[in-house]
Amino acid sequence: MSDSTSLRDRYLQLIDEIVQTTLKGQIRSKEQVYQMLLQGVSPGTGEIFELCLDERFSATQQDASNRGDELKQAKATRILRAIQTIRGEWERAAQEKRVSGAIAKGIQTIITAEPAERLAALLRTIDPNQPQPLNLQQLAKDLQQQAQINSDSDIKRELEQLSEGLTNGVGAWIRLQDHLVSWMYEQSRGPLGFAGTPEQRGPWSLWAKQVNSPVPQALFKALALNQSVVEVIGRQRDITISAWVELAVILQYLQRGLVTWFEKQAYDTQAGPKLSISTFLTFAAIWSQLADAFNQSVVLTSSSRERLKNGCFQVTLQILRTFSQQPYFPLYGGIFALLSGDYLRNALSYLDEPLRRVEGTQEKARILTLLGFSHRVVGLYKEAIAFHEQALEIARTAKDVPCEIANLNHLSRTYVAQKNYESAISYSQRALILSRQSGERLGEANALANLGYSEVFQARQLEQVEPEVYESAINYLEQGLQLSERLGDGQSQSLCCSSLGIALLVVEKPQEAIKYLEAGVQAAQFSGDLYLQGLNLANLAEAHYNLQNKKPAIFAGCLGMYFLEQIASNEWRQPAGLLTILQGQMGVEFQLAMENTRSQIIPIIGVDGYDHIMQLLEQYQRSIE
Repeated sequence: MSDSTSLRDRYLQLIDEIVQTTLKGQIRSKEQVYQMLLQGVSPGTGEIFELCLDERFSATQQDASNRGDELKQAKATRILRAIQTIRGEWERAAQEKRVSGAIAKGIQTIITAEPAERLAALLRTIDPNQPQPLNLQQLAKDLQQQAQINSDSDIKRELEQLSEGLTNGVGAWIRLQDHLVSWMYEQSRGPLGFAGTPEQRGPWSLWAKQVNSPVPQALFKALALNQSVVEVIGRQRDITISAWVELAVILQYLQRGLVTWFEKQAYDTQAGPKLSISTFLTFAAIWSQLADAFNQSVVLTSSSRERLKNGCFQVTLQILRTFSQQPYFPLYGGIFALLSGDYLRNALSYLDEPLRRVEGTQEKARILTLLGFSHRVVGLYKEAIAFHEQALEIARTAKDVPCEIANLNHLSRTYVAQKNYESAISYSQRALILSRQSGERLGEANALANLGYSEVFQARQLEQVEPEVYESAINYLEQGLQLSERLGDGQSQSLCCSSLGIALLVVEKPQEAIKYLEAGVQAAQFSGDLYLQGLNLANLAEAHYNLQNKKPAIFAGCLGMYFLEQIASNEWRQPAGLLTILQGQMGVEFQLAMENTRSQIIPIIGVDGYDHIMQLLEQYQRSIE
């Protein structure tokens, strides 16, 4: 008799024994079933046990369907319930075995790693992208046990520090859990988000009060006060491996907790993904700045600086990998300020560094797409083109067609910003052809918008006055807008409205432009894209100015300037220039008009925002003197 036959008979007997004792009432809890399975099923033979379970289930199911014998049918039904209980407890046991196996494997990897690589080995073990999520409390306990029996004093000390960091991190998260989203309800004024005046809006100040350790406390206070993370963390003197791991666990739980909470919000199908996107970007940016902070620390040794910096980059990549796999990953835009403060304004540029450390993957292509977009917004066109070209190549290799089309569209838009309209038209045409071939409707809407936009500007550059040239281009823009409206994509709608409004300004039809630019503002507000919101407002100010509607021009110009400057876009200078012209033309009346718009502006951006508008105007005027 073969071993497998012997096991089969033994496992069928085990199943029958559990069923019979259950029917007799001798088993009173699922825990008893669980313990019998642990004792009865040998390691590595779970597949044979599952086949036996399926065999018994199928045979009993036939008896349960026999309507001719009610007693036999009733008994079979009770047996089926018992087998279902066995199956449930077996799945639980198998899951726990998989977890314990993953923990054991992770610990072995940590112990055998070179000293400089042990932190990286821990981060790979607790990576949320791993197929098997781990219980960090159990991992901490097992690390502590390994430390106690390890004869190498260096390994022993390091395992103890890693264990301590995990334990403290989980403990801190337990205290923070009740305050994960409570700040949203306590702060009744202003828009939802992390941005705001120091210690008045966002979770950071509240979270700082819930943690006991100096490093996470210093980080949260710095974020609450919009202070430099690099400077504040760089001054910390008690940054041990344990403290770093504790911080990593806290931030990981906070980020995942917020994303999970936002994704479950059913009150607005757009708000949840929008806030989730902001959360991913915010925490990735924080880790990138922490990498910079540890790299510049004057209190750490060179080896510690390198180790902690690399750990920060590793966590950043883990966050971005998770983000890039979400269905709401923004291929055509970014959310800059919903969960941010001034500390985030240039933070996306930090993400270039950790991405250099990974090979070309689909995830990398998507992240590079986002980086290219962010660099274009802040006026770094050369860098944006480099990101998009690299993303385009990787996307093609990975056969990620939506990402490929997105980068063709982004390249078109970036070349427009450089006034290279021939290249812009070429890329938008390629995007349009590929999107229609593949049925990628979102890419098609953006390609139509980019093609029409590029052709309008090329015609103006070449001083073409034939109306049919502009009519053809505007027709592309209208097609793109109609398609984006059918798709219900707010960012694409806003882009199309913005492009159409600008095109109508170019052909000197400001009244028609206003309708589209106002719609673009609304679409951008809905999607949460501050860049498009600011861009539409800036051009809306131009349209009103052309019609001599000075008060609406001042209102739109102020908000457009503010939003664009908040995301570090150099395009804030366009509305600033217009406002300066109006100030020169209107004299005292300009100040009165500003006072009159104050009551409209403050509900949108607050008193501090209104004061900042005046400071920006002064800054612009000094720059042109």
